[in-house]
Amino acid sequence: MLTNEIIKNRLQEKFGEQVSNFSEPYGMLTFEAPKDFNLKLLQFLYDDETLRFRFLTDLQAVHYPNDKARPDDPVGRGRELAVVYHLHNLVDNVRIRFKVFTDINTPDVFTATQLYATANWMERETYDFFGVNFVGHPNLKRILNVDEMDYFPMRKEFPLEDQTRRDKDDEMFGRGGSVN
Repeated sequence: MLTNEIIKNRLQEKFGEQVSNFSEPYGMLTFEAPKDFNLKLLQFLYDDETLRFRFLTDLQAVHYPNDKARPDDPVGRGRELAVVYHLHNLVDNVRIRFKVFTDINTPDVFTATQLYATANWMERETYDFFGVNFVGHPNLKRILNVDEMDYFPMRKEFPLEDQTRRDKDDEMFGRGGSVN
């Protein structure tokens, strides 16, 4: 039976300190690695006869606007964007989550399309909404938004609403007014 402990041990044997921040929210093994190792790690998870993570369930990004590069960081890279892979071993029915982080100014991550055909549209959508540049992608262009759009709408760079609007009733949105 494939357990989170076996997966973690296999990853640490192969990659050592390159894999880190292991956790198990809701029982799902979650970890991260440097973005330059994403393909090596994904290939290992796919090929290893014990692990057999051969199905990419989901791929998306998360924007962490407060994780910018710190002055004391020798590499000078932030962690504003995370690319999150959800992989599934269909034989043992085990799922894992793998994350890579990148600076928002250089959001380059290697494409996984040669390994997982399903990555094609997921990477295009992630590019379209978050601006992650999947290096080597065969057709990286917008998939849902118009080509003329010059920003990435899922980044947390804009206020959620126009703060100057006067035509809304804040009480209807749980703000202001009396508490019952």
